[in-house]
Amino acid sequence: MPTFSPDALTDFAIRLLVAGGIGAEESALIARSLVGANLRGHDSHGVMRIPSYLDACRKGEVVPGAPLTAIRQSPGVFIGDAHWGFGQTQAQRLTRTLVEMAGQNGLAVGTLIHSSHIGRLGEYCEMVAESGLVSMVMANTHGHARRVAPPGGKAPRLGTNPLAIGAPAPGGALVLDFGTSATAEGKVRVKRIAGELCPNGWLLDCNGKPTNDPNTLYGHPPGTILPMGGDQAYKGFGLGLMVEIFAGALSGGVCIREVPINPNGNCVFMLAINPGNLGGAEHFAKEVAGLTQFVRSCPTVEGNSEILLPGDPERRTLARRTQHGIPLDEGNWGELTRLARELGVAIQG
Repeated sequence: MPTFSPDALTDFAIRLLVAGGIGAEESALIARSLVGANLRGHDSHGVMRIPSYLDACRKGEVVPGAPLTAIRQSPGVFIGDAHWGFGQTQAQRLTRTLVEMAGQNGLAVGTLIHSSHIGRLGEYCEMVAESGLVSMVMANTHGHARRVAPPGGKAPRLGTNPLAIGAPAPGGALVLDFGTSATAEGKVRVKRIAGELCPNGWLLDCNGKPTNDPNTLYGHPPGTILPMGGDQAYKGFGLGLMVEIFAGALSGGVCIREVPINPNGNCVFMLAINPGNLGGAEHFAKEVAGLTQFVRSCPTVEGNSEILLPGDPERRTLARRTQHGIPLDEGNWGELTRLARELGVAIQG
């Protein structure tokens, strides 16, 4: 399994994206976002996405350099049209806009429609937390990419519909970031490309039977990803349904349907809140500090030495991979090197 320094992998990603027709500045933004996901252990949202991103560009489904424009805007609301631009570019623009608005007005709500895949949602919660604000981000699949069946069903009716919630805290932001399914679709794709089986509890085949074969998800008819929640999967599916409503319907975008009417992408709902305009910034900081200390002080069971909070695993993986490098499995590295040869990009690593 090859391993790469963050700088080397970022440089390689930039060169692939530029060779694929994306401007240098935007390529750097996308590459940093993707490698940032790899650094935090979210390989499903890392550089393995580059081949599919460039394929979407070739098909005209993603538009490099697209502007972000306001469909409607008020002091506390920004309704954005991403014009099928790169999701990382447009979501970062929306995040910066909402941080500024919430800093001035206490609260800001924003949405995106016509956006390509925005990547790791926790990235935007981290950006908001750096300004001392609380956030919530949701995304659906813009009426495309059905993957999850309702409990008791055997045909997909929702996307994996991720949700992230972030808050500043001592020692680093608390960032809860998860799909409302048992796993992200990208993790199944990683297993498929790597030629590996999926763990138990991820997938059902087209007959609604448990399977470990990642190819089943992409079959005809397709299999499905289980909702989050195990024996109480109705909780994960219900949460995914509400994400669909917030991101798809409330945004003015598109909810899931049998026949997609647009390219695959994300509709996005984003909320930024300034604690200073509610209970007060000092009160918020004091309460969060006390809460995190109280939770971390919980006695542990045998074999477990500490309590981890949301954001801790990512920070630990970031520290380890920054020092020791980012591993890529042979299958996904092979896809990147095939793309590099196709584009005439020198392979380093």
